[in-house]
Amino acid sequence: MYRKATMVLAIAAALGLPHVARAQSQDELKALREQVRQLDKRVQDAEATAQQAAVQASSRPTGENAMNPAVSLILNGTYGNLSQDPAGYKLNGFVPTNGEVSPPNRGVSLGESELAISANADHLFRGTGIFSVSPENEIEVEEAYIQTLALSYGFTMKAGRFFSGVGYLNQIHAHAWDFTDAPLANKVFLGNQLNDDGIQLKWVAPTDLYLDVGLELGRGRKFPGGPDGGQNKNGFGLTNFFTHIGGDLGTGTAWQTGISYLNTSPLGRTYDDPDSTGTTVTNSFAGNSRLWVFDGVLKWAPGYNPTYTNFKLQGEFFRRKEDGDLTYDTAGISQGTQTGGYASRQSGWYLQGVYQFIRMWRVGYRYDRLDAGTASIGLVNSGALTAADFPILAAYNPTRQTVMVDWSPSEFSRVRLQFAQDKSRSDVTDNQAFLQYIVSLGAHGAHKF
Repeated sequence: MYRKATMVLAIAAALGLPHVARAQSQDELKALREQVRQLDKRVQDAEATAQQAAVQASSRPTGENAMNPAVSLILNGTYGNLSQDPAGYKLNGFVPTNGEVSPPNRGVSLGESELAISANADHLFRGTGIFSVSPENEIEVEEAYIQTLALSYGFTMKAGRFFSGVGYLNQIHAHAWDFTDAPLANKVFLGNQLNDDGIQLKWVAPTDLYLDVGLELGRGRKFPGGPDGGQNKNGFGLTNFFTHIGGDLGTGTAWQTGISYLNTSPLGRTYDDPDSTGTTVTNSFAGNSRLWVFDGVLKWAPGYNPTYTNFKLQGEFFRRKEDGDLTYDTAGISQGTQTGGYASRQSGWYLQGVYQFIRMWRVGYRYDRLDAGTASIGLVNSGALTAADFPILAAYNPTRQTVMVDWSPSEFSRVRLQFAQDKSRSDVTDNQAFLQYIVSLGAHGAHKF
């Protein structure tokens, strides 16, 4: 500090400030010291500004700056050949989610396109906006959030709309999936993919073994919450706790496993179902929904170099408990509005493996299974209505087998051929074939482990 002040004093003298040698009064010396102090403060402020700029630059991806954010566009299209009409798709044994759970359309179809924009706002915050455009020309905000860059001790915070950290696959955008569509378990328990408005606090431990712990507080604006758009109340409508642990095995294998607990209390979560008279009625659930998810991923590549050959094993197990009230025919158009108790215990899982056998070429297999478990419907137990008035909830265990082969000439493009035998509907088997392309234009961030 004293050395810096001396240097500033010398510069001041060279610039023609009052001559130190001629200063003979205390007032002159005092004024001179004040000028030196002001110059020293300016130097310190300049150093602090330079340090902040360095921090911001170090956390910004290559090729991105404040005036030139990273922009990318994902183009996706499919050709589908299905033995059953996708418009009539349903998962028997489970409450409909009203999400986009149906398989891709028959024939040639433009898939969901995705536009992403991201940049550091400053040395403290980073912003990301990801917008999807449906084949019907509808624009939806998939993610729009800010994220901290400079919290200490391994903490980061995210606020806005984002894909929930529940499970493993839910956090990954569809263009980075290893198969054309989501597993059945993600469809029935998360409405295909859960994104919510809220905040996320995450901590990564400073250890050799990877460990993270996170908490999310959300609005509960969509399934498994409800009603659509969220409840008109203060506070939060959904909470999710998650943790992951992972590490390396030998010189070519990496692993990660995790557990999540999602809790929400939907109020007026509706779905449509034809009753025993053939009338399509709207039913509504209000109560508590608790979901446990256990996930695991194992990756192998010789010497951690996946360029030529690699293998990925991935799986998740879901277990949900719901308790509350089920209201039949909320509009009273058939047998009158009636309300009774409802409780269910349901589960599901999938396991998939993807193997890259030569450069650019991969093959994969996935098996899905759901267990409708037991459902107690008060209106049926009391005799007020019959099980035929709730046909979608009839016990059934959907399954599906899927195989795929894909070719990726670069990290920016992929062509995939996929075949599936889908037994989601209790009365028919849907044999599906899809040819899909995925192309990425512009800068795109790294994908999740």
